[in-house]
Amino acid sequence: MRRLLGFLPLPCLLLVLWLLLNDSLSSGQILLGLIIALILSLLAPILRPVRSHPRRPLTALRLICHVARDIVQSNYLVSLRILQGHASRATPGFLDIPLRIHDPHGLAALACIVTFTPGTVWAGHDTRRHVLTLHVLDLSDPEGLTRIIQDRYERPLMEIFE
Repeated sequence: MRRLLGFLPLPCLLLVLWLLLNDSLSSGQILLGLIIALILSLLAPILRPVRSHPRRPLTALRLICHVARDIVQSNYLVSLRILQGHASRATPGFLDIPLRIHDPHGLAALACIVTFTPGTVWAGHDTRRHVLTLHVLDLSDPEGLTRIIQDRYERPLMEIFE
């Protein structure tokens, strides 16, 4: 029963999306959508060989709030730098940050967080040395940015995914 409950959300979501996209509740569309949803749901595990088992939903919620606040703040600071032009004295550059997280889902989440935040771009990840390379719009405080990435993003992601 538990396995069936874990399976049902994806086909139900796919069926609803199918019906919305076709703008029809006819019996033919429902049957066709149900067949497609079941087939795609059965094939979906093949596409995800590594399963994710996130834990600590409160930590995830706190991380989402931190990221949202950081995105708003970064948007403001980047827009100021753009409006100031050369007077902003921004010092762009690359920054190598050592990482402790190894879970592929956590790394993907970290990549999204870093890329969503204006002024920073995920430039590379060395899997042997576990080093993240970022391109930063203003690299005036590399130690501070390293601390933010490690403490504010990486540590909660490790709690959630590892």
